[in-house]
Parts: sequence; C-alpha cells; structure tokens
Amino acid sequence: MRKRKSVNLLSVHPSWCLIWGQINTQLNEYSFSVPGKLGLVGSQPVFSPQKGFLVVGDVWLVNRDRVLRSLGVSLSDWKGTDEEVVAFAWERWGTECVKQFMGFFALIVWDVAANRLWLVRDSVGVRTLYYCYSGSSYYIAPRLKNLSSFHSQQLDLVALRDYLSTAFVAGERTLWEQVKELLPGTILSLSDGKINRYWQPIEQILEPDQSLAWYSNKLRDLLEQVIREYLPQNESVGVYLSGGLDSSCVTALAARLHSASVHTYSIFFGADSPHELEFSSQVAQFCRTEHHILEITPQQMWNQLPETMAHLDDPIGDPLTVPNYLMAQLAGGNVQVILNGEGGDPCFGGPKNQPMLLNQLYNQTENQSNLMTAYLTSFQKCFLDLPRLLKPDVLAVVESSSFPFEADLNSETTYLNRLMCINIKFKGADHILTKVNNLTRSALLEGRSPLFDRRIVELAMQIPPQYKLAGAEEKAVLKQAVIDLLPIEIIKRPKSGMMVPVQLWFKKYWQREARKLLLNKNAKIAPYFNQKVIRDWLNYQGDPWGRYGVKLWLLLSLEIWLEVNQ
Repeated sequence: MRKRKSVNLLSVHPSWCLIWGQINTQLNEYSFSVPGKLGLVGSQPVFSPQKGFLVVGDVWLVNRDRVLRSLGVSLSDWKGTDEEVVAFAWERWGTECVKQFMGFFALIVWDVAANRLWLVRDSVGVRTLYYCYSGSSYYIAPRLKNLSSFHSQQLDLVALRDYLSTAFVAGERTLWEQVKELLPGTILSLSDGKINRYWQPIEQILEPDQSLAWYSNKLRDLLEQVIREYLPQNESVGVYLSGGLDSSCVTALAARLHSASVHTYSIFFGADSPHELEFSSQVAQFCRTEHHILEITPQQMWNQLPETMAHLDDPIGDPLTVPNYLMAQLAGGNVQVILNGEGGDPCFGGPKNQPMLLNQLYNQTENQSNLMTAYLTSFQKCFLDLPRLLKPDVLAVVESSSFPFEADLNSETTYLNRLMCINIKFKGADHILTKVNNLTRSALLEGRSPLFDRRIVELAMQIPPQYKLAGAEEKAVLKQAVIDLLPIEIIKRPKSGMMVPVQLWFKKYWQREARKLLLNKNAKIAPYFNQKVIRDWLNYQGDPWGRYGVKLWLLLSLEIWLEVNQ
C-alpha cells in the first residue's frame, strides 16, 4: 500500500466550523466573529433582512421560488442565495419555516439578540452536521474532520459495536466519544437542549383500495417532477448506472427530460469477476447517453482506500466506497451534477428486505430480542462474531447497550414498512447518503439522489406493502411506473447487486499486506479486537459461506480510517 502521510491533511468540503460560547483564541483567526459569543472559520454567514438572525450552512432548496412567493418576494427581483432565503423565512416564521423547505440542508441559525443557537438538518439526511462540547464552547461543523482539533481521540465503544454489526455508525453517535451527529429531520436548540423532530417517515396508507396502476401513475408523475427539479439547467448531467432497475429508471427519465447531454458511468472488476455491463450498456444505448466504463483493479482498490476513508466522516465498511470514489473522479471531468439510483430498495421493498421477511414467516416466536438479532444478522457482517472478536473488557461495555433501530423495529407499523422506515432513517442517512455526498464532493461534484427525495419517501409510505413486494416480485409499483421507459429485460430481471470480489482479492492479492496491517501489535484496532479471530479469517478457517472477505474489508476500512483520522 502506498504511503498515507499526506492523506491525514486532506481537506474536505465544506470546511467551515462554528464555535459558540466562550471564545478564547484570537479573533483575527476567524472569518467572522462576535466577541465573546461566536466565531466562524472558513465561511461567511448571511443575515436576515432585519439583521436579527444569522445563518451559516450548506443549503440547496428545490422549492426556493415557492418559498419566496410565500414571503411575498418578487422572483424577478430576488438575487440572493438559498441561505438568504432561509434567513428571511426564519425571521418571518421561526422554526416552522423548516417544514416548508424541500431540498438538502445542514445549517446553523443564531438569534443575535437572544444569543440562542439552533442546528437544523434536512428531512432524509442528505447533508450532515456534527457537534461537540469542550471547554465552555460548542463546536459545530458539516464534516467530522473539521472538529478534529476540539475533541479527544477516545472511541465510542458502542458506536464501534454498531459499525461492526452493520458496516456503518447509525443514529446520533459517531465513532468519537465526544461528538454527536444531528439526526435527519431535526431541529436542535443548543441553548436548552430541546429537540424538535419536524419530519420522519411514517406509514400513512390513505387509499388502501386503489389499484397498483393508480399508485404507479401517481409515482410516475412525482418521479418526473423530482428528477426535472434535480437536473442542472443548461449543462450536462451524469448518472451512476449499474444496470439495475433503480439507476436505470433515473437514467431513462433524465435522458427524456434533460435538454443537455447525459453521461452515464458504470464499473466492473475485470473479465473474471461477475458484472452487469451487459445491462448497463443496454440501458445506455437505449437511452442514448454518453457512456463511460471504469475497470477497477485490485491494486486500485487497495491503493485508493486511504484517500477514500479520509473523505468519509465515520468509517463505512461497504466495499463499494472505493469504487464510488473512483467513479466520482472520472465523472468530475465531464459534469458538475451527478444523479444516482440510491433509495429504490428502502423505499419500494427491494430484495434486501427478504431475509427479515423470511424470518417473520418462519419464526413464530416474534419478540424484541429475536427481531433485533434477525435484523442485525441480515447485514451479514460481524454481529454474530462480537463475543469472539471483541476483547472481554470492550464486550462488557457494549453488550447491554441497545441498538438505535430498536423503537422502529418494534413499532406497530406494517412489517415491511417497518423495515423500510429503519432503512430510510438509518441506512439511508448514515450509510448511503453520506457516502454518496462525501465521495462525490471529493471530486467537487454535486451528488443528488432523487429516489431519496422527501416527497418520494412520503409517497412510498402511502403505498400498500403488497404493491412494493408483491409475492416474489420486488418493487412492483416502481417497475409499473417506468415500464414504458426501459427494455423489458431491465424491468423483469432480478436484482443481483454490485458485488465487489473482495473474497477473491484478499485470497489472491491482499492477504500478505492485510496481515501486516491488521495483526500488527501497533495497529489502531489492536486494543479492541482478538487478533486470533482476525488471523483465522485471514487464513479462511471455517468459512463455508464465503463471508470472510467482507468481514476483513470491514476491519481493514476501520484500521485505515483510524490511521488517517487519528
């Protein structure tokens, strides 16, 4: 593996940090400051029209014009930014204005006179916001790396357990003990600690007697509206295209609705590995896009892992992180905005829900413990290995702590929608969207996920479950909604997923270097894990299901993330 020293200093975007409280450093270090109250590094705030509220953040509103009309502002006269729209709306309506915003945002609002501070995150969690408290001040930033100077290097052991179980850190925890992440759809008043959950996915089946065709038509209309809004004006757009239903339908609608060129991007891992190029190329040809194919070698995967992990906030143990990073670098040469098909599975009943559905069907003694075990086991990561993998002192700290999925998993919602809510709230916000957002931004790209749009999610939660997973057919309503847009082979083909051949590559290429990293007595993960278990995995002892490659990648990603972040 190449040297990683330079990766530690890699900059991320956006790079601002706000300090609220007792400010003791020199005020000339800040790009904006109010003596004794507030300091901002790396950005300039905007003020509301009456100067009563300050706003700083990362905002993209798809319904900016509608909000401005509600404020009584002439669209032809408005020359301001989306942050200024937020400031204007907040001054007029207070916290209630957030419910009107459609788009992506992570922002801070400060009441100048009252010295009160709010943190706000968009509904589904496309943007991120992190905060910690240290030395009489709060430190807030859109990227975890921006807070590295203000918190200890102590790991949150419960977050570590969650990462090992699911390949991401869910909920408000981060891997750093002192730092929290603002939950999606949340307004937090730091002044008094009050939390307002202004939006979350809720099952609301309002028209249970309507037909599949009725719902698919409604979905089609909304898909066209959302994707039209997500397309950049008068410039090329990119789409990540795997050849599966979700990315294919986004590609087809983008090609139909966009006036400029559409670039599509697909990956594969060499002729000896399973791939979907046949299907992605078929869709690209059918939709007449400018298609780009990127072959990723085992050496590239290994060499690019440090830089990939440096661009992520919390570690993500999904082998697709590096391919996502490499595709972003390729796409950055052609476009500034890139769409993806993420969201189809959690919103419309994709096949990843099937292990849990089978568990419900055959396990008649449904209870909280069984459900949680089945859910965590369905990730096929390290949950069942925790008693052996974790050192006894670490296991003692975490084994009685609840998982963040508990309340949703044991709710009264329809079983399939229960699973969908969890996947939207946690896997969506803490894995899929943050991965897409951070890795596309590494190439100065704007990544957009139309199937995760709040309006799409709300409609998905109104559709009866039998139209999402209809017997053995997954995503029935989505397939019906786009059936005229794609070749029938794409509509009907079963989902296979983008499988990175890490099992083969550890055996054939990476085993020796992985031993040096993971079994080193000075490894960052050494204080937490039983190295005998890792040694057995590296030797592929007792691996009848071929899962050790995925587990080793999970540990390797964690080790590298710690190296480039500590």
